[in-house]
Amino acid sequence: MNKVKELFTGKAKTIYSTDDQDKLIMLFRNDTSAFDGEKIEQFDRKGMINNHFTAFIMDKLAAAGVPTHHEKIINDQESLVKCLDMLPIECVVRNIATGSLVKRLGVEDGLELNPATFEFFLKNDELHDPMINDYHIISFNWATQDEIEKMKALTFEVNTILKQLFLDAGMLLVDYKLEFGRFKGELYLGDEFTPDGCRLWDIDTRKKLDKDRFRQGLGGVVEAYEEVAHRLGVELG
Repeated sequence: MNKVKELFTGKAKTIYSTDDQDKLIMLFRNDTSAFDGEKIEQFDRKGMINNHFTAFIMDKLAAAGVPTHHEKIINDQESLVKCLDMLPIECVVRNIATGSLVKRLGVEDGLELNPATFEFFLKNDELHDPMINDYHIISFNWATQDEIEKMKALTFEVNTILKQLFLDAGMLLVDYKLEFGRFKGELYLGDEFTPDGCRLWDIDTRKKLDKDRFRQGLGGVVEAYEEVAHRLGVELG
C-alpha cells in the first residue's frame, strides 16, 4: 500500500490517500494542541503511543461487534484505515461531570452521572465546536435520522465496553468523543480513540491520565499516556 498524496492535516494527525481508493493512511504526529489550537507543543513518542493505543482500542471494539475504520498498523506512527465519508459531528458521552459540563451547568466537579449524558457537537474549530441537537443535524442534512439513532446506539455500546476495560485496569473513563463516517452505505466508527480525546482518571487517586495534563499545565503528558497504555497491555514500539 503506497501513499499517493496528503489529503488533510489536523491538529495531531495527517491523512494520505493511497493507491486503493477505499483505503487511507493515517499518520499520528507528535503535536499536541488545546484551546482550539491556541496552545501547541510537540512530545516525543506521543504519535507512536496514540497510533498503537487507537489500534488496540479499535480492535477491542471490533471484536465486540462495533464497526470501525481501522485495518492495521503499518509502522509506529501510521495505520491503514477505511476511507470514510466523515460526518461533521462529534458524539460525546460523559460518565462523570467535569470540564465544560461543569462550566455550562454549574454542577459539582467529579459528580458521577447515572445515566451517562450524551451530547452532539458540530465539528468546527472556528465556531469552537458548538453543541447541536437532532433537529440541527436533520435540518442541515449532516446525517439522517437513522444515522442519528445508530450513532447514539454505537456510542453507548462503546461506553459499556470501554468503561469496563478501563475499570479492570484501575481507571475511570470520565468522558470521551467519537466520530463516525459512511463507508459503502454503512456507518463506521472513525478517527481515533486516545487520551487526546477522552478523560481518564486513576480510580483511587483520581490522578488525571489524559490531555488535561497538557491543558492544565500539569506536566508528564507522555508519561501519563504511556501509563494508560501499559495498564491496558498495549504493545508500544
